[in-house]
Amino acid sequence: MNLKLKRCLLNPLLSPKPHHLWESRYVFNCAVIKRNGLFHMIYRAQGDDMVSRFGYAISTDGIKFNRLEAPVYGPASQWELYGVEDPRLTEVDGKIYMLYTAYSPNGVRVSMAATEDFIRWERFGVVIPDVNNKDAALFPEKVNGKYVMFHRIEPDIYLAFSDDLIHWDDFISIAGPREGYWDNKKIGVGAPPIKLDEGWLVLYHGVENTARPTYRLGFMLLDLNDPRKVLKRSEEPILEPEMEWEIFGGVPNVVFSDAMVEHEGKYYIYYGAADNHIALATIDKEVILEWVKT
Repeated sequence: MNLKLKRCLLNPLLSPKPHHLWESRYVFNCAVIKRNGLFHMIYRAQGDDMVSRFGYAISTDGIKFNRLEAPVYGPASQWELYGVEDPRLTEVDGKIYMLYTAYSPNGVRVSMAATEDFIRWERFGVVIPDVNNKDAALFPEKVNGKYVMFHRIEPDIYLAFSDDLIHWDDFISIAGPREGYWDNKKIGVGAPPIKLDEGWLVLYHGVENTARPTYRLGFMLLDLNDPRKVLKRSEEPILEPEMEWEIFGGVPNVVFSDAMVEHEGKYYIYYGAADNHIALATIDKEVILEWVKT
């Protein structure tokens, strides 16, 4: 089965803007959510100060985005002295939550905020304070009465569980690197999971342990009632750096995604390319359903 993503012909969709000081150098890893017929994007950007901030862009077709001139979210605590990174958006119980990485001299921590309009944010701060942790994403609904979060304690993907979205425990490793594969160094979740009849469809990134590490994308399928169980996993990457702007950049040889949106019979997967640009790749939903049923 050809489980490969197809790049958008208009790639890259977003690139740095030299006259915007906060996004003059790098525009990359983004979260995207579709709501009321519009695609809302929160993306990571860096300027000359190399502090990561989040910008906001909006689209009617998921391809052509208009973005604001100023960031909508930036560092606001000692945990965020070096910036806010890699957002992921999930609508839970009618409210939009953003998990992201807070970066400071103390390391990286999973943090959370919520919004109704993508401009004004309710900050909850660090929600897993005791360990270096990142690559966090919320499930869109409770599983067995608990909220569920992906997170990454290197090199594995973990789950955590909560009654209130604030206090998290029961850290459980569900998947790790595979020797001899394209993801043999470390892995982390990509987009928040999508619920299918056959299980939870999970986009993830894997890193190969080579002299110059390469980031690629793959899929997992988790059990619907017990997401600790991995039912299936990509044998081959579904996307890897091939274009010049994916190979050369701020961090070479990287495709890294935080966003997967269902639209018109396809999954739109937005990714950062070499930490320089934002791009789009798609795959037919029918192909995914054939893969999960095989």
